[in-house]
Amino acid sequence: MPFDDDLLTRLHDICGTRVSTGAAVREHHSHGESWHPPGLPDAVVFPESTDEVSRVVAACGAARAPIVPFGMGSSLEGHVNAIHGGVSIDLTRMARVVRLSVEDLDVTVEAGMTRLALDRELRNTGLMFPIDPGADATIGGMAATRASGTTAVRYGTMRENVLGLTVVLADGRVIRTGGRARKSSSGYDLTRLFVGSEGTLGVITDVTLRLHGRPEFVSAAVCPFASIEGAANTVIQTIQLGIPVARIEIIDEVQLRVVNAYSKTDYRIAPTLFFEFHGISAVTVDEQVRAVEEIAREHGAEDFRWAEDADARAVLWKARHNAYYATVASRPGARAWTTDVCVPIAHLAACIVETQADSHATGLDAPLVGHAGDGNFHLIVMLDPADARELATVSAFSERLVERALRFGGTSSGEHGVGLGKLDYLAAEHGEGLEVMRAIKRTLDPQNLMNPGKLIAL
Repeated sequence: MPFDDDLLTRLHDICGTRVSTGAAVREHHSHGESWHPPGLPDAVVFPESTDEVSRVVAACGAARAPIVPFGMGSSLEGHVNAIHGGVSIDLTRMARVVRLSVEDLDVTVEAGMTRLALDRELRNTGLMFPIDPGADATIGGMAATRASGTTAVRYGTMRENVLGLTVVLADGRVIRTGGRARKSSSGYDLTRLFVGSEGTLGVITDVTLRLHGRPEFVSAAVCPFASIEGAANTVIQTIQLGIPVARIEIIDEVQLRVVNAYSKTDYRIAPTLFFEFHGISAVTVDEQVRAVEEIAREHGAEDFRWAEDADARAVLWKARHNAYYATVASRPGARAWTTDVCVPIAHLAACIVETQADSHATGLDAPLVGHAGDGNFHLIVMLDPADARELATVSAFSERLVERALRFGGTSSGEHGVGLGKLDYLAAEHGEGLEVMRAIKRTLDPQNLMNPGKLIAL
């Protein structure tokens, strides 16, 4: 339906000049990092409090205008694309620390604070928030997409590290879920319901997080292998033996070639694992290192390149985090079709080998990078979305990838989420559970205004 001019007046009454209908601002809020076609919102608002968000949402509900929460726009499955127009709620002006308890190892932050800004706030406390998806995403966005990243193998995902939320529901009501207690047997677990809901059930405005002590000793290594099977089997055995590594990242030779070109690094072009070890003493870290090195040698490791000082580790992880941008730079003018799956760790090697064989047979360059420690890997395929044949080829390849992951007992997405890109796979993965999800969506958002067309199709 046409955008309501009366709604625009009401939005100005709530947020004053922090409302924009300018073309450039709307375009910026029409897409994330994905290849999916953009969707222009009719207006963008920049609230500065939960109360303002509540009033904006209530006004949109009265006008039947769609609502799309927006953080940094770093999502990869079209989560923030306003495909039905409406109002984009940009939360980046809500970026304050609400409360910090060093003694209880927890912090409450507004949803628009980014993970790197939070790290700066915590730097002098001896604590850290370890979830690291790569992009400098907002904490609210990370909660909404149930983000994880390179450290999930040791510290878990957002699901394990979010203690509570403040959420504005579709009718403007404000609820608080969870709390600061480390466990509770009281009522439904609403926190876990909203973590991963992708803005389809409400707008997250603040998040209470579990914190962790900063490790006293850190060591990292880059380890090339003769085969991708050897690298993946090293990961499997390391996890099965319970060695508490902090990060295990896998990169294939295709991805490493573009990483070297982009980041000006000189890693050997081979299937490679990036490791990081955390401990309270040099002895505990050395024990982890020796155990993993022995496993890796048994599976065809060709070298260990250590990065023990902070600067060397920063170079290593910056190169890893730049994998996406390196791939984008490898084909100027094209768009990145980025997809991920996650499988039980015992099936990681088989799933990766089958996927690589499929990409080679299809004639696709599909650089692979993944959080191998928890069975999650990503593929980045560059394409021209306007080329119907190329789009169909990549789409079919992606569909086979998801079917393969489900066959191995995995999931269609380990961390990118559903958004627009994975909608068609939910029925196969969840069965009748999908109808329960739809019932929840209808109950909390009966007008289907909260990020409509994403995650749960009504």
